[in-house]
Amino acid sequence: MTLPLIAIPADIRHLDKADWHAVQTQYVNAVLKVANGMPVIIPALETGADLKTVLDRVDGVLISGSATNVHPSLYGADWTEADGPFDPARDATSLELIRQTIERGIPLLAICRGIQELNVALGGTLAREIQDQPGTWDHRKPPVESRDEMYSIRQPVLIEQGSCMERYLGLTGEVQVNSLHRQAIGEKAPRLQVEAKAEDGTIEAVSVIGATGFAVGVQWHPEYWAEGDRPSRALFQAFGAAVHDYAARRPKA
Repeated sequence: MTLPLIAIPADIRHLDKADWHAVQTQYVNAVLKVANGMPVIIPALETGADLKTVLDRVDGVLISGSATNVHPSLYGADWTEADGPFDPARDATSLELIRQTIERGIPLLAICRGIQELNVALGGTLAREIQDQPGTWDHRKPPVESRDEMYSIRQPVLIEQGSCMERYLGLTGEVQVNSLHRQAIGEKAPRLQVEAKAEDGTIEAVSVIGATGFAVGVQWHPEYWAEGDRPSRALFQAFGAAVHDYAARRPKA
């Protein structure tokens, strides 16, 4: 069986005195093993990216998390280097890729940095250092060395009744997730519908209003435990089903 292609835009990483276009293995594995798609890594380019050609050929788009932050200038905010680290090539690639993916009705799943990019791409803003805001939890990574412990499932989110997230996960009410971040959606983009929140009011999941295909963003990390955790697996399976359906209908280039 030919697997549908799922594009994942890369981050720029500096290793051995060179720049690399990179994607974490957990995202690749979740796409391949749970969504049942073939991951295709898209280079992060500040200029010259032919996204039309990419979207002519792929059947889904996954926007991954990252250690970097969307540059505040892209949502009209002042900034300092403390708001970083930044990745302008990732910003330039992902924001436009998100817009074109939604316009075409190609299935889209945006995770962590991805949900923040989704909000900015559609006209929203981001709240920074949310742990310093009154009444907001500290959502940052815990100070532990083990990545399994760092990404452990320990935070409740409240799934909105009747939401598409309820349908995709097969669950309603409180769901335990692994949400690690120091930024979050600030002013929500008009086209986004809230699908889930943390108990402190932080937006944890959204969908795109009026999208003709699967178009969801989550602040947590379903990719990390996608093969074992039931809600994480269900979300990637729902994304994969949408991708396979799109692949069956898409005119071949």
